[in-house]
Amino acid sequence: MAHSHDHPHLHEEGIARSHGHVHENQKAVMNRLARAIGHLEKVRRMVEEGYDCSDVLVQLAAVRSAIDNTGKVILQDHLRHCMVDAVEAGDDSAIDDLCMAIDKFMK
Repeated sequence: MAHSHDHPHLHEEGIARSHGHVHENQKAVMNRLARAIGHLEKVRRMVEEGYDCSDVLVQLAAVRSAIDNTGKVILQDHLRHCMVDAVEAGDDSAIDDLCMAIDKFMK
């Protein structure tokens, strides 16, 4: 897919600005997010229905895994496309923005 990179990355406050492109793996990201939402809804139902805490924790692990895997896809797409374009354009702040985003994601 085409990538026009007229988007800034993160503000200093960590708030994402609007993007002017479609990510190559947008469909995969949307599918992974749907999976994470499904797992989280299952956790809510399990708590409401009084499931054993161990079972709820296992389901929460599935939520975390789905979110982490979504983050990996987004990070890989960002490195392969956004960062390459930013470096070619001489946008040195893109590396700082990426480091800040990774720090927040990894907390």
